[in-house]
Amino acid sequence: MTARIVTIAQQKGGAGKTTLAAHLVAAWAPTLRVAVADIDPQASLSHWVELRRARLGADRIGFTHSQLQGWRLAVEAERLARDHDIVVIDSPPHLETEAKIAIRAAHIVVVPLQPSPIDVWATRPTLDLARLERRPVLMVLNRLPARARLTSEMAQGAAGYGVAVAQAALGNRVAFAASMALGLGVTEADPDSPAAEEIAALAREILARLAG
Repeated sequence: MTARIVTIAQQKGGAGKTTLAAHLVAAWAPTLRVAVADIDPQASLSHWVELRRARLGADRIGFTHSQLQGWRLAVEAERLARDHDIVVIDSPPHLETEAKIAIRAAHIVVVPLQPSPIDVWATRPTLDLARLERRPVLMVLNRLPARARLTSEMAQGAAGYGVAVAQAALGNRVAFAASMALGLGVTEADPDSPAAEEIAALAREILARLAG
């Protein structure tokens, strides 16, 4: 069966795009045939993969990794989709041609959003591009503090853009960065942690939306 393609996109840098991609890949890898395509020039996801190779072994990272320039993505995504269940694309933090190709290739565009009005405003161009390409969007509230009122306000603000907001939100937790520094996902490094529970819930929610 042809893979479902998940593009992680966000024009604003520092929103947690690559971190989200890595943790989702690690969460899906034990049960699905997963591929990841890194077209972000910063190559942060590929650096994480190299840490993972060093820790687990070159042939034991658990998924297929491809690092390439964005203009080659359409062909590479089609190739990866033939042999995998899910393909995750880590797109660059801008809306130039490469990001447009990544969004166009997606079955769903996952957009991380931090709890800041500036981040909410800066997200609009990404949502506009997904709407132009007629791709469904799932906004993910990310790095949320332990304040229920702010979380609720952010969810309402995100929903005001007319796109779906994930029920699973991600807290501002050290475990996300700590596990990445080991070349692992949080579901591997600290599987009983609240951070792992949040990622696992989000991973299930995305799969359910793709299946629907």
